[in-house]
Amino acid sequence: MKHFNRILLSFLLVSAVISCSTVKMTGRKQFNMVPNAQIFPASFAQYNGFLQQHRVSNDQNQTERINRIANRLIKAVQTYYKQKGWSADLQGYKWEVNLVEDPQMNAFCMPGGKIVYYTGLLKVTTTDDEIATVMGHEMSHALANHGAERMSISYGQQLGAVLTMLATSKAKPEDQQKWMQIYGVGSTLGVMLPFSRKHEAEADRMGQIIMAIAGYNPDACANVWVKMSKLGGQQPPAILSTHPSNQTRMNNLRKWAPEAKKIARQFGVVFEK
Repeated sequence: MKHFNRILLSFLLVSAVISCSTVKMTGRKQFNMVPNAQIFPASFAQYNGFLQQHRVSNDQNQTERINRIANRLIKAVQTYYKQKGWSADLQGYKWEVNLVEDPQMNAFCMPGGKIVYYTGLLKVTTTDDEIATVMGHEMSHALANHGAERMSISYGQQLGAVLTMLATSKAKPEDQQKWMQIYGVGSTLGVMLPFSRKHEAEADRMGQIIMAIAGYNPDACANVWVKMSKLGGQQPPAILSTHPSNQTRMNNLRKWAPEAKKIARQFGVVFEK
């Protein structure tokens, strides 16, 4: 096991050196081996392919509404980043939003700023503030380069599996299999899922700030998850989940709302008490 520990330590040291980028809005150091110049073109191509296979809504009123909200959020991002001197971080982003006919309650923003909002979600997010909550959250995933970070962590997990196999190559087959299983479960529960939950919480916080700067009330954020929790459905235990629990998200968003309002005041946006 000494050999295994040395390999693992070397991997961690290399990871620490590579992990030199920072999520500007939160200050979190992140492990990211995939540059935007590499991931954006693939993302844009995938987005175009998605639109060819899914029906874009012909509801003019809702389409205009979704575009209006998205444009305000995009302007808020650009304004905030300019004020902070971070405009260079937005290089290569090509913002676009499409309302897609689909009963699923879902939305996403791909690396580089390509947004999809499903019509099914409009049954829950009935106000502009609630739509801005979801859209700001999804845009924040793109701004924080969560997609590239997830790819990087996945590469790291695969490398760890190879190192574990090499470190246990002289062990009995049943012992090697045991160590591989321990590594698989440990890396998933101890690294992959916690990172996913961290990304969701970070996007919640960033999105709340962005929507507040855009003039949407951050107090509406928690209400989205109140509505989601009322839809029912059994949530998995927190340790097995890719997302924080609905209750955790409600609590966090209520706690963070004053901070979002404070930042928005710097841009002349004031919310009634």
